[in-house]
Parts: sequence; C-alpha cells; structure tokens
Amino acid sequence: MPQTPFPPLSDADWPEAARALRDGFAGGLNVYRVMAHHPALLNAWAPLRAHVVVDNVLGKQFSEVVILRTGVNLASSYEWNQHIVRARACGMSDARIASIRGATADMAADDATLATAVDDLFTTKRLTPPTRNALAALVGSQGVFDVIATVGFYSTLGYILNSFDTPLDDDIAMQLAANPHAP
Repeated sequence: MPQTPFPPLSDADWPEAARALRDGFAGGLNVYRVMAHHPALLNAWAPLRAHVVVDNVLGKQFSEVVILRTGVNLASSYEWNQHIVRARACGMSDARIASIRGATADMAADDATLATAVDDLFTTKRLTPPTRNALAALVGSQGVFDVIATVGFYSTLGYILNSFDTPLDDDIAMQLAANPHAP
C-alpha cells in the first residue's frame, strides 16, 4: 500500500481537541481515525453521524442497501467490506448483499428502488421524478431526505477512504477472513 500522509491515528497520537470522541464511534473505525487529523471536522461530523447512522427513518436494512450501493458507485472497497459485515449483522443474506453490486433488474423491488435512487444521485446529481416518487412511496418524504443525506455522508467518507488508502479495520478483515462473502 502506498504511504499516505494521513494514516489512522493511534490513541497516543489522538488530538486533544477530539479527545471526547476517541472512546466512542470515532476511535473504533479507521476512517474516523483518519478524519481525526482534522479535529474540528470530526467534532462537527458527530451530530450528523448520529442522525444518518442511528436515527434515520430508513431502518437498518434499507440504510445498508443505500450505503453498499454508495460504496459500489465510489469503488470503495473499505465501505463495501465494512458494510458486508454490518449488513449481515442486521439480517441480510450474502445473496442479497451481492445483488446490490449488480443490475437493479436483478434485485428485490425495494432494493432496486433504493439502488436506483443512489445511482441517480451519482449519475444525474439529482433524483429523477420517477425515482423520487417511487422512493417516497417506499420510505416516505423524510426517508427521501435520509437517502440523500446517507449518500452524501458516505460519499464524503468514501472520498476520504479512497484518497488516503485507508486500510480496512482489523476486526472487519478478520470477520471476512473467517466468513468470506460469497457473491
């Protein structure tokens, strides 16, 4: 792996300005250990993360579909692999997870609606009216906003991960080594 100017920070190198986040969500993932190079950003990130990751109206499985498809669009192996484990933890099968990488025609209808929304945001930079209507019928008006926010949130993380060649977290790598994803 190429040398990066922004490797994940160790506990010893953790900035005092973000100390309160180290023992929470931020200390547990390499992406946030990289983001800790900018403590003000990491501190500002925390409340948005709480909504997008924990308090959105999509539910765990729909959120994972959106995150996985965002990872696909960004070609982010870190996001893809990280969220294989999270998708499994919320009850998604390997076959369903694998389908998120492929054509929407090969997905379950609800997953295809979510994936089409993600793809629209990447390709046309907006939800097309048919997609927006289908998405609103599936997840409601607040869910439409949560899909857009999730794509934006994970796009930012994906750009950080891809720009700095952030390594997959050891615990995730070990889980995938013990139970490889079978597409």
